[in-house]
Amino acid sequence: GVLPREPMHSSITVRLPTLEELDAYALEQWECFLLQLISSSQVERQTNFSSSMMTIFQRGLLSQRDKEALRLTVHGFQFLLMDTNAQLWYIIREYILNSEDRGVDTADLISFLLELSFHVSGEAYNINTLNEIQRIVIKDLADLGLLKLQQGRKESWFIPTKLVTNLSVTLSDSSSRKQGFVVVETNFRTYAYSSSKLHCEILRLFSRVEYQLPNLIVGAITKESLYNAFENGITADQIISFLQQNAHPRVAEKLPSVPENVTDQIRLWEADLNRVEMVSSNFYDEFPSRDVFESACDYARENGGHLWEDSKRMRLVVKAEIHMQMREYLRRQK
Repeated sequence: GVLPREPMHSSITVRLPTLEELDAYALEQWECFLLQLISSSQVERQTNFSSSMMTIFQRGLLSQRDKEALRLTVHGFQFLLMDTNAQLWYIIREYILNSEDRGVDTADLISFLLELSFHVSGEAYNINTLNEIQRIVIKDLADLGLLKLQQGRKESWFIPTKLVTNLSVTLSDSSSRKQGFVVVETNFRTYAYSSSKLHCEILRLFSRVEYQLPNLIVGAITKESLYNAFENGITADQIISFLQQNAHPRVAEKLPSVPENVTDQIRLWEADLNRVEMVSSNFYDEFPSRDVFESACDYARENGGHLWEDSKRMRLVVKAEIHMQMREYLRRQK
């Protein structure tokens, strides 16, 4: 119910960044934030993220055991493969959910975020028109690259980037998609035309990066690299979706943009990994008589814990969950 603020007159502001400079700034800040999630050691320059804000954004994405270093969770690995717009909505949702802990009214915050999404990218808006809570929000969003802050002699202002204006579009709006950079060949080789350290780290999640040139990352999708990805909770469909969404313009127009033999093999390797199911179990042998052995087998079947038996050698394997019951039963048979 609040109309967007009027932009400041050009005679008041100093030279504003061009849309290209603004896009570069937003991309740099956002990638810096994502690298901070992957590993703080990967961030080359000093970041402005407060520890409290990083705690909010890391919730659900990172976990820590005892005194070990923070590690990405299953949701964290999946988050990195999301489209930028989906990542942005996830972060904004977490920011809103934790607003009350910071003494911010949730309704006011949502209203302000919606207002910002309808501002014009590249225009300057006076910070003096904001209340104290809104100024804090502006600072947090600037750290993420959604806004750029500038200071003049008398006035200070914020400039919306495409990241914040994209909050008003749907997740499926293709107009907000960034240009792709990955080429996948039929021999499972990958060529990523990018100088971004973030892109390199994301590709490492499911492929083997072999070498990196100033504007090219060369790697390969292997069975071992995919098994590492699957163990971290990344699915074959998420990997394929990432490769398709980030396909280089030269191959994005082709159907399919990722070779079918590659996508089929990724799914087959995932299915191959899921063929074997691990079940905690206990092994029993040296039964005093065949009657006791057969009785134990029947007891395990009745209680849903029977896994395997060797009648000739009188060996039995049952689920660990009925081990205590089985032990008490065998004691009574003596």
